[in-house]
Amino acid sequence: MSFEYRKQLPNVEEIMQALPVSPELAEVKLGRDRAVADIITGKSHKFLLIIGPCSADNEDAVCEYVARLSKLQARVKDKLVLLPRIYTNKPRTTGIGYKGMAHQPDPNEDPNIVEGLIAIRKMHIRALGESGLSSADEMLYPENYPYLEDVLSYVAIGARSVENQGHRLTVSGLDIPCGMKNPPSGDMGVMLNSVRAAQSPHIFSYNGWEVATNGNPLTHSILRGAVSPFGKTLANYHYEDIAHLQALYSKSGLLNPAVIIDVSHANSNKVYTEQPRVAQEVINSLKFAPALRAFVKGLMIESYLEEGAQDVNGGVYGKSITDACLGWAASEALVLSLADQL
Repeated sequence: MSFEYRKQLPNVEEIMQALPVSPELAEVKLGRDRAVADIITGKSHKFLLIIGPCSADNEDAVCEYVARLSKLQARVKDKLVLLPRIYTNKPRTTGIGYKGMAHQPDPNEDPNIVEGLIAIRKMHIRALGESGLSSADEMLYPENYPYLEDVLSYVAIGARSVENQGHRLTVSGLDIPCGMKNPPSGDMGVMLNSVRAAQSPHIFSYNGWEVATNGNPLTHSILRGAVSPFGKTLANYHYEDIAHLQALYSKSGLLNPAVIIDVSHANSNKVYTEQPRVAQEVINSLKFAPALRAFVKGLMIESYLEEGAQDVNGGVYGKSITDACLGWAASEALVLSLADQL
């Protein structure tokens, strides 16, 4: 084998002891867990917005963004639950490029996984402590989840990972909501199979152990658009798409039928300025068909301090170094508009 074993990763206990969550923050996080879970189960009729940068590349900028989001949350608390998107792993189509803070804590320096695990936990705790908002992250590497299990209120499984058995089985052991995206092909059956697998109990190997899980009833779907065999983006946020998925759920026997609509990625053809328009069409569909309102639980939005995107070494504070994002002014306007309409 050509593997070069560079460093042994610190175990979870070592990092948690070095960077603990205080009892007070643990209580805040538990309350946020309940608020998000109540939306997925239908106990709460509030709307969930998972909103934030495409990738969390700078601790100070991310925490400033989340602090602004906290003030906005106070203004829309009767209608919306804002869940900061602090994504510390960045899946790459070719495997080349910036892979997120967990892999590369400083985008301008070489990868350092050990320092990355420390950096992402530190950032999540700081954001929670300064804002009172627990966050969402993407599970790109299932074995890394324990390093963040006491700070996350939501986990997303990406389009490239949703067919992976390791991701599905790991989610079956989580006790927080987890969204399964449709694969790049757009196949809703694959997505629902993933939801079913994660809602079921399993026995499997995980981080050097044989483990048993009870299944996660809070697992649900995320529609993020698709790509045709010829490379054309195909949206799946329209009324017909949502109604079709709801019909599939009704025949499936799955628990807590729910979907989040990702207004970015293929649904916006990766044109970040299209996100408000996509969001508005979803809201229009819910107004047209109230039965869908109980099924659509919220939206995913890519947003940062500054609009657009830049190269890794661009140097603009609070501007994405991966996919382009809405800037703060447009994001705030979108959130307030959604709150007014729900």
